[in-house]
Amino acid sequence: MIPIRSVPEVLARARDLSSPALEDALGRLSPELRPLAEYHFGLADESGRRVDGAVTGKGVRAALVVLSTEAAGAPAETGVPGAVGVELVHNFSLIHDDVIDCDRERRHRPTVWSLWGIGRAIIAGDALLALAQQILLETDSAVTTTGAAAARCLAEATGEMIAGQALDMAFESLPGIDVDRCLSMEAGKTGALLGCAASLGAILAGASAPVTSALKDFGVQLGLAFQAVDDLLGIWGDPSQTGKPIGNDIRQHKKTLPIAAALAAGDGYAGELAELLTHEDLADGEVARAATLVEKCGGRMLATDEAKGRLAAALDALGRVQIDERSRDELSDIARFVVAREF
Repeated sequence: MIPIRSVPEVLARARDLSSPALEDALGRLSPELRPLAEYHFGLADESGRRVDGAVTGKGVRAALVVLSTEAAGAPAETGVPGAVGVELVHNFSLIHDDVIDCDRERRHRPTVWSLWGIGRAIIAGDALLALAQQILLETDSAVTTTGAAAARCLAEATGEMIAGQALDMAFESLPGIDVDRCLSMEAGKTGALLGCAASLGAILAGASAPVTSALKDFGVQLGLAFQAVDDLLGIWGDPSQTGKPIGNDIRQHKKTLPIAAALAAGDGYAGELAELLTHEDLADGEVARAATLVEKCGGRMLATDEAKGRLAAALDALGRVQIDERSRDELSDIARFVVAREF
């Protein structure tokens, strides 16, 4: 039996497979936009000089594409256009998120908009989005149209992601939302792209509908688990690990899962929390008090249980269909890795 690769090995392999194609894709951007994109991906500094080693994220989405390709019985290389497309869309969203949240730093470097301005950052993000579709459509041949199917999957997921982001922003001005509505928002904001990533390789491999559907469900459930952990980190995460102040989601008046659950508790603590969140600029002491109230109202426990439950649902989805056993095990390991972040 072929030994299972560790999660770091799986992530590194996906990066090694997709990085050359990603760099080639960025090279197609216009001279005005390519330096911004290469800087964001960690390939160059702000002056355009090449740097050693990218500083982008772990590449979980690209790894999901590669593993789903192999799960469907195709060579990993078949999924490379999908891995590149997903990474381009994900980073389009990150560049825009930094603008929306006024974040001046990402991964311990200045953000694109803080260096080049809001307008150029928005256009750079738009360019990545358009490029993702081009890459996938170019995989079509005289024999198959898997590229068009993959492009459709990515376009639909992108639309859901944008709609989820719009809801997330709208929730900031509402006094409270119920947990189900919060989960629906997070399924779009985070689950949609992970669901696409987990099925995109299988689509490019020409897998059957039951296989692609099960892999998509795996990714969506993993996305919800990932977001629940992210919500916990947004309140209680170590700033040295998250790169953001402790309680950052409270400062931004986000209605994330722990906060939504706490506000829905309806007791005295929930009332105090709701009153605190009406303050436009929260002092450090108020942020700390709000975090304590969220925990007292059960928000922290609910989000923790949600992360565990969604992880279990993701793993169950992998058991619905016959796929490559090694790929199944490695997908399961990545899922556990994503949800095991400390908060």
